[in-house]
Amino acid sequence: MLKHRRWSALSGGDLAWLKAKHHFAITPGANPSHGPVGSLIVWNDDEIAPSTGFPMHAHKDIEIITYVRKGVLAHEDSLGSIGHIEAGDVQVMSAGTGIRHSEYNPGVEPLKIYQIWILPREKGGEPRWGAKPFPKVDRAGGFVVLASGMAGDDGALPIRANARVLGKTLSSGRSVRYDLDFSRSAYLVAAGGSVVVNGEGVGPLDGVAIMGESSVDIFAAEDAELVMVDAG
Repeated sequence: MLKHRRWSALSGGDLAWLKAKHHFAITPGANPSHGPVGSLIVWNDDEIAPSTGFPMHAHKDIEIITYVRKGVLAHEDSLGSIGHIEAGDVQVMSAGTGIRHSEYNPGVEPLKIYQIWILPREKGGEPRWGAKPFPKVDRAGGFVVLASGMAGDDGALPIRANARVLGKTLSSGRSVRYDLDFSRSAYLVAAGGSVVVNGEGVGPLDGVAIMGESSVDIFAAEDAELVMVDAG
């Protein structure tokens, strides 16, 4: 079963410095059908204006994955971590018992990111932060596991969740399959380009919740960039 969440139907807001679209219902009045998918509870498509961003704030007991689509993200946190995450890079923050951090756009062009929140297997644990480049050229074959809390995903950024975050580029006219345990759910976003997912047309920036399927077959109607969470 597929549930298509079209870009035009997503809730969100425009605060001048921040333009956001929410794939999941996180604010009053949001579409109640846009509920969690497995352990995945938040997927925000944020555009942050130059020289602005989120001031220091706290998180606890959540896994936060940031996928940078365009621009540079500057990160600082209470662990002393400092990072500049560029387009194509992925950042992971396991909040654990508690962490404070800030994120802002130090560049001269709008910063575009996906903010993905996944529930951990269990509460607590030492907070931690990490980042890693994943060049798009490396994603031309199958899906690349960007972050994972599952066995066997060597090279991925670690998270404390029964989930994995994957990325892929797919050339026009090409297809890719991802095998999904029938008992698990996934959420796929076309970060760029139009695709067909198990027979369902999915436009640029649309999302699709995938449940009760043994595989995900994706055909690129045009050059596409894909981000997916296998969410348990």
